[in-house]
Amino acid sequence: MSEVQETIYFDAVLTPNRSLSPHGFAIVMAVVGIVSFFYGVAFVSIGAFPILGFFGLDALAIYLAFRWSFRQQREETRVTVTGKSLVLHHRKSDGTKRTVELPAAFARVELDEPLTTTSWLRIEHGRTAYVIGRFLTPPERKSLATALRLAILNARAERHLA
Repeated sequence: MSEVQETIYFDAVLTPNRSLSPHGFAIVMAVVGIVSFFYGVAFVSIGAFPILGFFGLDALAIYLAFRWSFRQQREETRVTVTGKSLVLHHRKSDGTKRTVELPAAFARVELDEPLTTTSWLRIEHGRTAYVIGRFLTPPERKSLATALRLAILNARAERHLA
């Protein structure tokens, strides 16, 4: 028995943009550590011993802020549109996952106009709305909305051709 392969009209994985690569992070932290150490030694040499500890705390705070930022960048949303359904797989930065499957015939793509940083891209079905791509820039949201609308239109057209 051979299964009929369903046509995929849209398949995208949305992830936040990385501001710094792991190699870049290592370089930044090395520079922060070296600068903190040398300025700390300079202050110790003139008798200001507590300053060395404050430089260490500053370096630690910068390190923790970057690690928190990198953890937030693990968020991921996968959007798939087929002839029958629109599927959203969302993985939060803490690792929890959620999957939603909507019928492609009744799914709508909404984007608030005019575009601002708070214009959310929503996939709506009935009275339920799912916001996707919060981390995208407004032009990226507009482009994604256009591509999703076209994919849903093609998926609906498949139903009428069959």
